[in-house]
Amino acid sequence: MRDKTQTNSAGPGDRLIRAGAIVFLIGTVATLVTVAPLLLGTTPFPTYMFVLSMLMGVGFLIAGAGVFQSIAAGRRQARAASAPSAPAAR
Repeated sequence: MRDKTQTNSAGPGDRLIRAGAIVFLIGTVATLVTVAPLLLGTTPFPTYMFVLSMLMGVGFLIAGAGVFQSIAAGRRQARAASAPSAPAAR
């Protein structure tokens, strides 16, 4: 039996993983921008920049939720494929 899913189609959880990666990258840039003045000895940025650096953790959690959603969908698909078919009516 051939799988009907196309290779370029988005599976369950793929959008969450992509969104999490984007949020994580934004948080990474904010962290680098926030830490740079501390290492260079200049005036630190305001508090909201430290809050923006927390986006790394938020992005990681979003992507993790997408991974778990993808795992759950794969298990459901495997369970449905291995389930015995109903007996034929006579």
